[in-house]
Amino acid sequence: MLNPQWLRTFGTLVELGNFTRAAERLQLTQAAVSQHVRHLEDELGLLVIRRPRRLELTPAGNALLDYCHEMELADRRLRLRLSGTDDESGEVSVISPGSIGLALFPMLLGLQQTHPGWIVRHRFAPDPEVLGAVLQNQYELGLVTLKPDDPRLSASHFTEEPLELVVPAGQDVHDWRDLERLGFIDHPDGQAMANRLLSRRFPGNPGIRTVPRKGFSNQVGLILEPVARGFGFTVIPRYARTAFAQQDAIAVVECGAAVVDTLWLIHRSEWPLSRCAARAVEHLREQLAVTSVGL
Repeated sequence: MLNPQWLRTFGTLVELGNFTRAAERLQLTQAAVSQHVRHLEDELGLLVIRRPRRLELTPAGNALLDYCHEMELADRRLRLRLSGTDDESGEVSVISPGSIGLALFPMLLGLQQTHPGWIVRHRFAPDPEVLGAVLQNQYELGLVTLKPDDPRLSASHFTEEPLELVVPAGQDVHDWRDLERLGFIDHPDGQAMANRLLSRRFPGNPGIRTVPRKGFSNQVGLILEPVARGFGFTVIPRYARTAFAQQDAIAVVECGAAVVDTLWLIHRSEWPLSRCAARAVEHLREQLAVTSVGL
């Protein structure tokens, strides 16, 4: 890497066009200015041709001057980012469970449209992976269903999401035999969610394992596809259901008292959120509040 002091000397020399004035500006001797330029030329080749009344840059000198300007811009961007005042560029990185992610990602893209210099990076993941990714600074923001007690993490209530029993449109579900007739569309959390919710709707039921398994998907956005085609029912979080495009092909069965998961927003507690992340969190909270009213 080129010595920053040599680069500063070179940039000042080109700006002022004179070794004497450059030395005065930098509070160096003319010999030191010449030495810095010579060090650069030892590495990069001839940079400056000394004319009687002016300096002329060689192609290598022009290339180095462009490099100096790029370094100055990078330095300004770094200082803006560290000061938290850069509204024009930055990254919003979020890692979350799949269901809430289906709701958040379009909202994040809408935010990016109003801030074209921002980059949105989102990943679906289960709770343990979310915790690890935030702790390892791979993602600035995370969402989990269990509030962590790690002092390195700040956790705040983000939203709540009830579980829903979803069946093909036109299907009536009155008792456990109707579920057995339909069959179960499973997913990685399917049996646990089904047992939690269906114990409210059908107390004393023999358990989801007694229901024929008619399909499985580990992609949260695809779980309702077989339901919409009439292959069976499933139990999923509400945001996964509301994100499904074919709402007229499915129906939600009323199950009485809601079974609700609380979603916690986490980030590293040792330092503040970046300005982009803080604005994104504010935007998402507002959008989810509006969405919840319409549900």
